[in-house]
Amino acid sequence: MLGFRNRSVKANYLNRYRVRAGLRSQDPHAKRSVLVLCGGTVAGDVSEAEVMARYARYQLGYTGPIRLDRKSTSTWENIENVIPLVEDMDTLKIVSNSLHAEKGRAYLWRQRPDIAERLVRAEEHRFGELALLKPVLAVIGLNRLGRLRRAVSPSSSAGLTARNGPIGPGGGPERVRGRPR
Repeated sequence: MLGFRNRSVKANYLNRYRVRAGLRSQDPHAKRSVLVLCGGTVAGDVSEAEVMARYARYQLGYTGPIRLDRKSTSTWENIENVIPLVEDMDTLKIVSNSLHAEKGRAYLWRQRPDIAERLVRAEEHRFGELALLKPVLAVIGLNRLGRLRRAVSPSSSAGLTARNGPIGPGGGPERVRGRPR
């Protein structure tokens, strides 16, 4: 799960949503499932990952294993820092609001296509959930994805996608120039 700027020791609205979406995205038939939470101290004194872990444990009663990335300050770093935590996983789900999760999947394709091949869709969309925020998040997300796509070399047909989900051919933006935020 990708964190969102948390100014307090309590999970903010978006981080609570992301934890709920992450928990419902777990496969109940999987032999092993690990909750991986990302986010450093971007806006508060406690890392976003720790704040979300506390919410999962103490508010939602989650008792399973948790791995934390407490250092990330951007989506790029979320993905970069989570790679060692998920290399041994058979399948992966990146959870956030839908377009932010898509950005995370694109970054994973750039950083480690071998791991990105194990991506499957999460359950981040639920009808009626975040109803007032989704249009705003969509505009922000589409703007940022557009900038990422424009950075893709014109000679590359790489798209932004996860297994089981369309966005473009080629599996991922392998030839994006520069280091995104």
